[in-house]
Amino acid sequence: MRITSKGQVTIPIDIRERAGLLPHTEVEFEFDGNVVRIVRVASDDGRGRGARIVAHLEGRADAGMTTDEIMALTRGE
Repeated sequence: MRITSKGQVTIPIDIRERAGLLPHTEVEFEFDGNVVRIVRVASDDGRGRGARIVAHLEGRADAGMTTDEIMALTRGE
């Protein structure tokens, strides 16, 4: 792997998945003189990524159907 002229590298997908580094995950770099580490940053509000996504999407959907109609559709009724 090479570092680009902009200082960028691509983290291999298997490493990203095992480390839970999803798109838009905030990270910091640590350097101890020999080793560089990428460390996920804890969110400011204490919520996980999933909770932030749900909060962002809450109230945005408009399926044009009632909850009962959606449940019947998903159940194959």
